[in-house]
Amino acid sequence: MKLTTTTWLTVDGVMQGLGAPDEDRRGGFERGGWVAPHVDDEAMAFLHQVYQRADAFLFGRRTYEIFAGYWGVMPDPERDPIAGPLNVRPKYVASTTLTAPRWAHTTVLSGDVAAGVRELKAGPAGELQVHGSGVLIRWLLGNQLVDEITLLTVPVIVGQGTRLFPGTGPDTALDLVRSRSTPKGVTIQVYRPTGRPRYESAAQTPST
Repeated sequence: MKLTTTTWLTVDGVMQGLGAPDEDRRGGFERGGWVAPHVDDEAMAFLHQVYQRADAFLFGRRTYEIFAGYWGVMPDPERDPIAGPLNVRPKYVASTTLTAPRWAHTTVLSGDVAAGVRELKAGPAGELQVHGSGVLIRWLLGNQLVDEITLLTVPVIVGQGTRLFPGTGPDTALDLVRSRSTPKGVTIQVYRPTGRPRYESAAQTPST
């Protein structure tokens, strides 16, 4: 099973509190709800296609609880192209503290998460999707478990908040697979990790 990640972020790399002002105020974040003014029909059509092709979902605990509290309680979820897949397809949560998930079709990966994810990836062909879950994405990348990264970059700089890639962390080389932009300026890039980057060595001083 291919493991893919899909992340909304700002030009300055922030992924915190995209949906609503009070979605995530950790660290005093006050600029939530930045994605809505930039979402257009083309961006949503792309996102709907992503969710529709999912065979299973993998979450960190915080994103899981946000999704469960919104998509998990939506009336008539089968009528929605995002809520439908989320409610009926298997969901896995990487957490050592979640013990009694209430969202149907949820399995908690609480032991050796890396082994659990590798077991899922070794299963039947399909797509295991990660949405949000920044800490989990960074951990998955550090353990070479990500097959494809999709970034939906919104044309705004919010100037504060949690970034997908912080100031320090593992380095990863990427191949650009697909790229496009929508009428309201959301750029959609799909990347494939290819291992460690290659760095230019210091230029040698020519001999005289």
